[in-house]
Order: sequence, then structure tokens, then C-alpha cells
Amino acid sequence: RVGKLYLMHANRREEIDEADTGTIIAAVGLRKTFTGDTICDITSPLLLESILFPEPVLSMAIEPKSKADQDKLYDTLNKLTDEDPTFKFYQDSETGQTIISGMGELHLEVLTERASREFGVKVNVGRPQVAYKETITISVESEGRFVRQSGGKGQYGHVWLGLEPGERGSGFAFFDQIRSGVIPREFTHAIEAGVRAALQSGVSGYPVVELRTCAPAFTSPEYTRR
Repeated sequence: RVGKLYLMHANRREEIDEADTGTIIAAVGLRKTFTGDTICDITSPLLLESILFPEPVLSMAIEPKSKADQDKLYDTLNKLTDEDPTFKFYQDSETGQTIISGMGELHLEVLTERASREFGVKVNVGRPQVAYKETITISVESEGRFVRQSGGKGQYGHVWLGLEPGERGSGFAFFDQIRSGVIPREFTHAIEAGVRAALQSGVSGYPVVELRTCAPAFTSPEYTRR
């Protein structure tokens, strides 16, 4: 329901009773209306073509200044998103940060100032953390040995692994190329588990992604395959 109509003149507004075609006005009382909606007479339904909004070009991290503002922050961001389709936000699953995105630094400054002035939410903004990843660019083979002597027969394992770069977004894939039945299945499961554990921290300490691994060879005192 529309309460009042106004013509806007910079910082002054003029109340009016009606508006003609093409007039730009401000309406008060629209609670369930969003940017891009078409408002028409219920007896003469009309749907205008949707407005195409550009994608955000700049992102920043945002956090409440106090714990009391934590719950209000997401409510405020949702309201700002409803009003401004060029403003978006999400929570980075890897860093845990809340990221806001808009059309530029000034755009985000205005919105964070509105969050404080209109909604009473004090926030800090800054550069988002970068969740670095590692990968390889060429195919290689790697050899690993495990020897432990603690009395009795001891423990011994010797593995060759083939490592290949995977497609972007493919994650990790493990291929067992050891002929079935040559060694017990638990050995290949242990090899895969060891590789997955090693991928948690690469050469520079970051998770390793987009990697294809195969186990072409394995030897132990009882089993040999190459």
C-alpha cells in the first residue's frame, strides 16, 4: 500500500497526490517491493522488462565492532541488498570472513556508513584474506620409503606415485593402477589416505588442489609389483 508520493528536489521533497507517465517520484509505505518490481493497477496487470544490473567489481571484508552487533549485521546486509541489486555479500567458507561486494570503494563506503547511521551497526572494513592454494604444473613421479624396526620382522614399505595436474576445479583424484589381487586392498587404501593427508599442507604450507595421483608401483617384503 502506497502511503504518500513525493517529488524529490535535492534535499527538499514535495508531496503530491498523483504522478503522470515518466515522472520520477518517491513512494512511502512499500514494504514488500524491491528494486526492479513493476507497480500497476490490479485490474490492469502490467510487467515491464527487468533492469539488468552490472556485477560488483570490488570486494572488502566486513565485521562488527562488537559482539552485540553480530546478529544485527546480517539483517542489515540483507536489507541493503534488497534495496541495491549491485550490492552483494557472502561468507567465505575457507576464511570465515563476511565479504561485501559493490561497484567501487565509494559505493561500499556509503553503504557501510548507512549501516551505522540508519541501522545502528558499527562495522570495520578491510581487505579480504586470500585463501592461497598450491598445485603442480607438470607430471612427475615420486618415490617414498617407510622403514621401522622395533623387534621382530619390522615394517617396510616402498611406493612410487605418479602425480599429474588436474583440471581447474577438479579437486583431488586417486587412481589405483596396481593389478587387483597383487597386494591386499588395505595397502592401497593406506596409500590414498597418506596422499590425502599430505595434500593438507604443500611446499609453502597451503592446501594442494587440482591433482591426479596414481599408484603404479608398490613393494614390501611379502608383495612386489612394478
